[in-house]
Amino acid sequence: MTSIINNNLPIGFFDSGVGGLSVLARFKKVLPAENIIYFGDTIHLPYGNKSREELISYAGNIINFLSEKGVKAVIIACNTSSAQAYDYIKDNYNFPIYPIIQCCAKQVAESGINRVGIFATEATVKSKKYSSELLKYNPNIQVKEMASKNWVGIVERTDENLDENIKNIKNEIREMLDFHPDKIILGCTHYPYLMDEFIKYAPKEIFVDPAEIFVEYIKQDLKNKGLISDNKSDKSREQFYVSANPKEFVRNAKIFYDIDSLPELV
Repeated sequence: MTSIINNNLPIGFFDSGVGGLSVLARFKKVLPAENIIYFGDTIHLPYGNKSREELISYAGNIINFLSEKGVKAVIIACNTSSAQAYDYIKDNYNFPIYPIIQCCAKQVAESGINRVGIFATEATVKSKKYSSELLKYNPNIQVKEMASKNWVGIVERTDENLDENIKNIKNEIREMLDFHPDKIILGCTHYPYLMDEFIKYAPKEIFVDPAEIFVEYIKQDLKNKGLISDNKSDKSREQFYVSANPKEFVRNAKIFYDIDSLPELV
């Protein structure tokens, strides 16, 4: 597969909106020379309440678009798409596709812990993908998954300081802590933004930001496949596309990543 791919081609990222930029920000710290193309499927935001059939369709259309742009790999920077769509589209392309759930779960399951809590969107929780992936690598692990229906909206609106939202976050964290988890996976790319609220109720060390594990996994796999860029310039290329509301995307993106110009609407 990889012998026909130019290692200086861009890497594609996609998410329903700006949440995947948290993965991109981490990626650029670890692999700053890589050229990237990011697609925010803002017309279909949020993904968390979409059906599997819809999510498979969205993922296929986006990866086809990125393929036409000449990417060497695609990063599914979205837990919901990883849970619901990856297994159905993973064999359709001649380049690597990296799903955040599957890559993260393997590392967590093999770390020797016994109890794992997961906060995720409704669609991710319904899929039970985190549970099945964790159990694949550690059959004795105990898992509790909770759907946090309001957290994506709280992050997008940056209104985590409203009394009703503080109460919502506190109640859900406390419910999860009743399970006595060794670790809590923040199974949506938006959720690490709320860390300052989370650590009011539990130590920071208990929370797992999958982006950190994910990016290290991708780096190693790209290296193994001979796909690390040998670009020596100080500035790599970044292209951003959205399916709706480019101005709103740039405004919301500042939560995770600074974008210099409006993304192209496609």
